[in-house]
Amino acid sequence: MFGYNLRRAVVVVEGATVRPFVAETTTMIVIGLILSVFGIGFLCWLLFTLAVYALPFFAGMTAGVAAYHGGAGVIGALAVGFAGGAVTLVAGQAAFAAVKSPVPRAAIALLFAAPAAIAGYHATVALAHIAVPSASWREAFAIVGAIFVGGTAFIRMTAMVTPPAAGQMGAATTAQRRIPMATR
Repeated sequence: MFGYNLRRAVVVVEGATVRPFVAETTTMIVIGLILSVFGIGFLCWLLFTLAVYALPFFAGMTAGVAAYHGGAGVIGALAVGFAGGAVTLVAGQAAFAAVKSPVPRAAIALLFAAPAAIAGYHATVALAHIAVPSASWREAFAIVGAIFVGGTAFIRMTAMVTPPAAGQMGAATTAQRRIPMATR
């Protein structure tokens, strides 16, 4: 019905003023930049917070997918995946708490930190693709990110199970010990 024909004349309207929307555009750009910074910060915080749960997540996901392919259905696969992840986390924490030797404890913590480091590597590469044009710098940032995320997972795994030492009691515990002594 409507077609473009090269033989038609072009109509030029002179005197028409075009008002650029500079104020609205600038405001939207500033708001977008601020929200982007907060969004990336939130994703980094989430990555560091959930780093310990990378191994249980992978174990639960593997168990859930295997159950789904085995014919368990969606609800059954979710239940099996959740149970598999929970069992992995609880078993790792129990094994870490039961073993007192530092070498096996470090091995258990590294077992939890290695998948977290891999996840941290890939998350950092994805974030670096946004702003870093050089491939070598992206890899450098990704390796540093993997070290930080893996180290965070290692420290959080040890902190989740390790009770505080005798010399590290909090102020409330010290105050609670002084109250009965003062009443005697």
